[in-house]
Amino acid sequence: MTLQEAIRARHSVRAYKEQPLAEEAAVRLREKMAELNGQGRLHMQLIQNEPKAFQGTLAKYGRFRGVSNYMVMAGVKADDLDERLGYYGEQLVLLAQILGLNTCWVGLTYSKIPGTFELSQDEKIACYIALGYGETQGSAHKTKTPDQVSNVGDDTPEWFKNGVEAALLAPTAVNQQKFSFEYAGTSEGRPRVRARKGFSMIGYTQLDMGIVKCHFEIGAGRNDIEWL
Repeated sequence: MTLQEAIRARHSVRAYKEQPLAEEAAVRLREKMAELNGQGRLHMQLIQNEPKAFQGTLAKYGRFRGVSNYMVMAGVKADDLDERLGYYGEQLVLLAQILGLNTCWVGLTYSKIPGTFELSQDEKIACYIALGYGETQGSAHKTKTPDQVSNVGDDTPEWFKNGVEAALLAPTAVNQQKFSFEYAGTSEGRPRVRARKGFSMIGYTQLDMGIVKCHFEIGAGRNDIEWL
């Protein structure tokens, strides 16, 4: 499965089988996590065989069941922390899909269990990602159209259209899709894209922005985009 295929196959899953992660999958996730933690200056952590974080009232409200593996999205407090966690965390989500696992970004409906993660005084947790073998593969949600979230048109390149379409398949908080992309030409041969996050009473738009930028770059097939 390619990353592009993983984008299309991956859907949020809230109910999981009582099945531990395959050792090979856990090793690959930890290796990738270590690499991305270095690139993104983050402290993401994989927690295995720990069910308490998703057994409380909040988890029931979020309709989670059978979650005993998850990823803690954490890092040093900074204005851009949430966006970095979204960008690098979604790379782990897509790898998990390739490895035959299911996932769900979780903003509020989990409990922080002391002793299950490590944090320094200047770090914080932004969210969790539930992980495991889903009872189902989840289902697709209604999305906006490319023209609702971008200036895509006859005069924009094909890679930009592909990036927007991939971004529309990205998970966002309660499927709010409060983002937009504008093709802004090139500078010294490098493509420029202006990304904006919209207002949301729910929040999480900065985290969402990191996730959709990750999808955009994969869909566009470019890692040389200058984000404005």
